[in-house]
Amino acid sequence: MKTLFFASLMLLISITSFAQQPADGIIGIWQSDGSEVGLKFEIYKSGDKYFGTLLWASNMFEADGRTPKKDFKNPDKNLQGRSRKNIVNITNLKYEDGGYVGGKLYNPSEGDTYSLKAKLTNANELDFRGYMGISLLGKTMKFKRVN
Repeated sequence: MKTLFFASLMLLISITSFAQQPADGIIGIWQSDGSEVGLKFEIYKSGDKYFGTLLWASNMFEADGRTPKKDFKNPDKNLQGRSRKNIVNITNLKYEDGGYVGGKLYNPSEGDTYSLKAKLTNANELDFRGYMGISLLGKTMKFKRVN
């Protein structure tokens, strides 16, 4: 009886350790971990999709260290005068099969928009994969939850 109880307990623990994170687990503030450009985003939900606001980037400010750079490389000329700080540059991520797919990531440093998918590796770690065309040719960035 003890063996059956112990085996059942171990099975329950292993199943819960591999359980998917809840869809809204991505909501919060995330900071890049180990990338050449430091980034901080706030991810939020609108409808059934997730979006991200750029709160801070290590290359976001002019030489004085205080004045945010403008979005001068934006392909939309009407947006080139806006500040890079607090722009919504992660759009339309949708939760599907334990991950986030179908999103877009706008990079104001380059003026380019990439396809984006994301996955929570645990409650406090997030992987973003930005790519053009196919995911295999993309780049993954790791983030840690700040809040």
